[in-house]
Amino acid sequence: MQLGMIGLGRMGAGMTARLEQHGHTVQTYDPQQPSTAESLEQLAEQLEAPRVFWLMIPAGKITEDTFQSLLGIAAADDVIVDGGNSNFRDSQRRHGEAKEKGIHFVDCGVSGGIWGLREGFCLMAGGDEEPASRLTPIFEAPAPKDGWAVTGGPGAGHFTKMVHNGIEYGMMQAYAEGFEVLRASEFGLDLHEIAGIWRYGSVVRSWLLDLLVRAFEAEGKDLEHIKGYVEDSGEGRWTIFEAINESVPAPAITAALYARFASRQDESFAAKVNAALRNQFGGHAVKTE
Repeated sequence: MQLGMIGLGRMGAGMTARLEQHGHTVQTYDPQQPSTAESLEQLAEQLEAPRVFWLMIPAGKITEDTFQSLLGIAAADDVIVDGGNSNFRDSQRRHGEAKEKGIHFVDCGVSGGIWGLREGFCLMAGGDEEPASRLTPIFEAPAPKDGWAVTGGPGAGHFTKMVHNGIEYGMMQAYAEGFEVLRASEFGLDLHEIAGIWRYGSVVRSWLLDLLVRAFEAEGKDLEHIKGYVEDSGEGRWTIFEAINESVPAPAITAALYARFASRQDESFAAKVNAALRNQFGGHAVKTE
């Protein structure tokens, strides 16, 4: 098949390479990278109808602006695929706006990071049955065997990816806390070694442990070159919002998000309040600057 890839960052470039390796023709547009097209209009001219435009760009304003531009460029029966981490409610809205113009919209959560080029990308798509079925060869190419699915109707792909990333927050935080307990123990444990052996036969083995072993090898046993500042890109927050809306308890994911917030504080004001209160009611000593 033929498609136009919009965005050639780490994920978009990897997706493009995987698609080309499987025989697909990929035209490209990225103002920051060498591309086959110098504009969205030119990209459209390089594709045969019905066209497929695949967005691999950051969620938010850049995706919204690009989507709106494509609505003015695409023709009836073309397909716009958003492969970024957009909020599923935005995807549902975009599906409706595209449908009014006879254009198809498919939301597709993509997981794999910088390793996707080698290992394959897990794809979670949502949309109407006909355009989603039409895209089957494109879904199959970048994914490992059994690594993709059309999970439901419009918005379902990004909803599934949102929860996927929420789970990722909890898993990462559990590893982080466990290894801090190990490091603080009296035994002088070799964390690199422990992470390594847990990859084989252990019930907590995972690809994340493989990556942690690599991190210890690259950064040293104390990860001394890494600052403990952890950003979040939104999906964990959205997962918690939806859990609240659905009255579903999600304490692990919620705690993991709050731990990321705490990582960004040089000093917690809440901790100062705690210390001050202990001093006031119990006369407990406080440390002063």
